Amino acid sequence: MTMIAPAHAQQSGGTLNLVIQPEPPGLMMGLLQNGPTQMVAGDIYESLLRYDTNLDPMPSLAREWEVSEDGLTYTFHLHEDVKWHDGEDFTAEDVVFTVDVFLRETHPRLRASLVHLESVEAVDDHTVVFTLKQPFGPFLGVFEAGTMPMIPKHIYEGTDFANNPMNSTPIGTGPFKFNEWRQGSFIHLVKNEDYYLDGKPYLDEVYYHVIPDGASRAVAYETGTVDVLHGGSIENFDIERVAALPNTCITDAGWEYFGPHSWMWLNNHEGPMADVNARRAVMHAIDREFARDALWAGRGQLATGPVSSSTRFHDPDTPSIDYDPEKAREYLAESDYDGETLRLLPLPYGETWQRWAEAVRQNLQEVGFNVDLVPTDVAGWNQRVSDWDFDLAFTYLYQYGDPALGVSRTYVESNIAKGSPWNNVAGYRNAEVDELWMQAAVSPSPEERQEIYSEIQNRIVEDVPVAWLLELGFPTIYRCNVQNLVTTGIGINDGLRDAWIEQ
Repeated sequence: MTMIAPAHAQQSGGTLNLVIQPEPPGLMMGLLQNGPTQMVAGDIYESLLRYDTNLDPMPSLAREWEVSEDGLTYTFHLHEDVKWHDGEDFTAEDVVFTVDVFLRETHPRLRASLVHLESVEAVDDHTVVFTLKQPFGPFLGVFEAGTMPMIPKHIYEGTDFANNPMNSTPIGTGPFKFNEWRQGSFIHLVKNEDYYLDGKPYLDEVYYHVIPDGASRAVAYETGTVDVLHGGSIENFDIERVAALPNTCITDAGWEYFGPHSWMWLNNHEGPMADVNARRAVMHAIDREFARDALWAGRGQLATGPVSSSTRFHDPDTPSIDYDPEKAREYLAESDYDGETLRLLPLPYGETWQRWAEAVRQNLQEVGFNVDLVPTDVAGWNQRVSDWDFDLAFTYLYQYGDPALGVSRTYVESNIAKGSPWNNVAGYRNAEVDELWMQAAVSPSPEERQEIYSEIQNRIVEDVPVAWLLELGFPTIYRCNVQNLVTTGIGINDGLRDAWIEQ
């Protein structure tokens, strides 16, 4: 169901109140890629481009761009009157520092795409040129704020990025500036009066309210405390009731670029999940239809493997990973599993995820696994997953429209590194499949890419490095007088630049 309020002439002013759940571990988007971080910091930081709901590029910090006929050179012309929130000028040198220094070190997803980059150079203050080693068709899709947030060179050059004191007071170029963060209560952003787009943003200020309990978040909307419930911020069983309230609109739009895909990390590095038959047993033990219907209110669909159906080059005809307890028991009997207790980390994003973990524990116990749930907060989850301190761990990641941008990073050996929960955390290693990923990324034709990606999907599903769950459905609920809230393929993560309140 998609209902969006009609557009009218924009009006300036007003305060927009949103829920943020869970509270982000930080707002420095070059260091953190958690969903809550991206949602808030997407209005503080910007990249060179934005993307519409068809995933076509639109201007952002770059006003225009050209791609050479051979597909090797991308030239971006920047807006000339952009300033960082501290008043310093934003220039092409910031772009070079961001891409070639900062994000190469800190951003595992972008790093996987930068292997195709030969150089990035500032031609002048407002022109930057990216030169590729070979054509890389998806390259124009990496210039999104969560993937390539522009970082101020004058603040970070020569510093310890992870421990720079400015991480707690983020400085970007976006339509809103960081003002205050009261831990456990709210994050307050205020209008960037010096924003380079005339008349924008329309809103005066934005509050992201931290409300830990799902029922309380629904009540906060019902009583008028908040105006926007982003996808996943209330429990699924409350969606239809809340969406039926007066002056309430709901839309499924704004997730096209992300394609949120959920799975459980299985620790291939060591322990019981290093055995492929034990992993296959886990996969067939999980009743995913129950999760979709009972826990996700019928929203979303069963994943068939690593590539979502909304992502280019999806192949629906991979080997079956359906719920089959008898097959799970057979695989378990063929494995080296010897009764060890598996440590299962729920995703600390609310009651739905906790219930899902409990249901999976029961599924696994029914086929012969011993399982303990290990509850954590978001920071604890980040730490445990980053350190490979788990046997199974719930997660969901974004796919970014193309397997070369958002999928391969999870499975290539070159992206195995402790310290990040967003790279190849499982520790999957397959040199032949790694070579296929590279071939598919640089293949000149969509037909060739499809053929290679189909082979990749079939081979990875056989190896079951992770336990794929659901392609998630995340509707946004909001007051109908809040206009232009969702205008891009990443929804409210960058939508507040255009949003306004009809008085």
